[in-house]
Amino acid sequence: MGGRHRTDELEGGFNPYNDPPPRRRASRGRVFVPLAGAVALAVLLGVAAYVVVNKNPSCGSDKIALSVVASPDIQPAVQKVAGRFTQAGKAIDGKCVAVTVKAADSADVANAMSGSGPTNAKVDPDIWVPDSSLWLAGLTKDGSAKPAGSAAHSPIVLTASKAGAEKLQAAFSPASWTGLMSAANAGNPDGLAKKVRVLALDPTQNAAGLGALLAGANVLKAAGGGEEVLVGVLRQLSESTVPSPDSLFATLTKAAARIPVGVASEQSVWAFNTKTTPSNPAVALYPAEGTVSLDYPIVITAKSDAVRKAAESFAAELTSASGRKTVQDYGFRTPDGKGGGLLKAENGVSAKKPVELPLPDAATITKLAQAWHQIKLGTKLLALLDISGTMALPADSTGVSRMRAISGVAQEGLKLFPEKTEIGTWVFSDNLRGEGVDWKEIVPMGPLAQQINGVTRRDLIAQGLRQLRAIKTGNTGLNDTLWAAYQKMTQEYEADKVNTIILFTDGVGNDDPNGGISNPQILRKLKQAYDPKRPVNILIISFNTTKDENRAQMTSIAKATGGAAFFPQTVLEIRNIFLKGIARRLCAPDCGAAGQQ
Repeated sequence: MGGRHRTDELEGGFNPYNDPPPRRRASRGRVFVPLAGAVALAVLLGVAAYVVVNKNPSCGSDKIALSVVASPDIQPAVQKVAGRFTQAGKAIDGKCVAVTVKAADSADVANAMSGSGPTNAKVDPDIWVPDSSLWLAGLTKDGSAKPAGSAAHSPIVLTASKAGAEKLQAAFSPASWTGLMSAANAGNPDGLAKKVRVLALDPTQNAAGLGALLAGANVLKAAGGGEEVLVGVLRQLSESTVPSPDSLFATLTKAAARIPVGVASEQSVWAFNTKTTPSNPAVALYPAEGTVSLDYPIVITAKSDAVRKAAESFAAELTSASGRKTVQDYGFRTPDGKGGGLLKAENGVSAKKPVELPLPDAATITKLAQAWHQIKLGTKLLALLDISGTMALPADSTGVSRMRAISGVAQEGLKLFPEKTEIGTWVFSDNLRGEGVDWKEIVPMGPLAQQINGVTRRDLIAQGLRQLRAIKTGNTGLNDTLWAAYQKMTQEYEADKVNTIILFTDGVGNDDPNGGISNPQILRKLKQAYDPKRPVNILIISFNTTKDENRAQMTSIAKATGGAAFFPQTVLEIRNIFLKGIARRLCAPDCGAAGQQ
């Protein structure tokens, strides 16, 4: 790998000349012949040294230092080209160029250059070779980050272990973005996801991860998939990310009940197989719809004219025929898609050029990156469950009660939330805790993974949902409950989370014989309390709400807080409603009337 040199090249190392044997006394008549030979040898060696050190006689002693920062995967190839370039002694304005090549993660450099995110990189390169042009979307628009060619290409592929790929033949053949997105959709856990576990590279840190999301989203859109499908995919993948390609390949090769499938660059598959000689090698699976490629742009950022000229000269060397041959020797393709002799089946890859999908525009890249960030945000959710008398009535033609339907709905929705999600549950009817107090806490707010008396909060909530029973004579103190919940969530607001109240009820609305807060009053209170800088949204799932006035009231309550109201008529509609609710964080706080159904 990069940084190593043959010991017979430069910098000391192997000496091709043996130490001379001990000198023997010679007669006077013979002294001049060996002496003349020694002098001639010294002169020849001196001339040879001069030619090696300064092949270009126009070079002065002063040199131009050219700093190159490259993505770690291509850095060894760039380093080799730089060695030849420096050794050749090419001059710029009479000065030789000394090239140094350092490796740095592209995300780190992009964040450092744009000031847009966390970074460990302290770099100010004259040339930057990231793994993808995707990183250039957030940089300056004045042309200073315009690529001067491409150093290499490497298609983004699906990948599995050799053993896993053989098992996938029946369920996942041919390999495709469509199949991958189906397996990764949180809204379809009973489909391909039962057989395949999708692993994702964090798209904020890895261009192959971001490129895969862009390709998959484009395929979904072309097939007419709604936003909730993409949200289901993002939601699932956000909980199955791996930090690096090394971690990805380590996970792929482990035996598991569900076959792990990941996304990586073709070159990383080649490198894993050829550099580590694994017992269960990785296999590149080329998506049937085509794919996008990492394009390794050569970005010149040099400030002075002399250094810029040197950078342009080195860029020309990188894109020359010898430069192309070097990157092929490290498992890359040339920009026209041609692979070298190393891209072959025994190395887990194929020399055949895959169908090329174009990279989307900067706006699309930014939108998807923001969507990922929003989906990754934590959630703080208070669930309000109606247990009033009307909840004992049938929910639909199946005869299942509204109470049982709501219980099933909530349990289904619970599956979509990760362990770190903070959830609490209340039930409400009327006078549950004395006169005029219509709500009662069942499970206090906290992370789903947290244990309470040896039982996780997730299991406690699920148990509580299964045990829900409607109070046949109970009324519906909806407005008083909503206001108490809204005050609690506002007071306990957490800025790093999406703070939400989700209300499960039926079509009756507020029905409180004790009086309490009226319909006009709850709307006024919520509008006054809502703070777009500290938003607490209300989502409403209301079964069998058929009367226009009830629908209008529910919708108004939700809209007053930037939320949404949904009115399903069957239990089967619920999973998509949960995903639509999660999808609203992508448009918040300006979602308008989207999601009102």
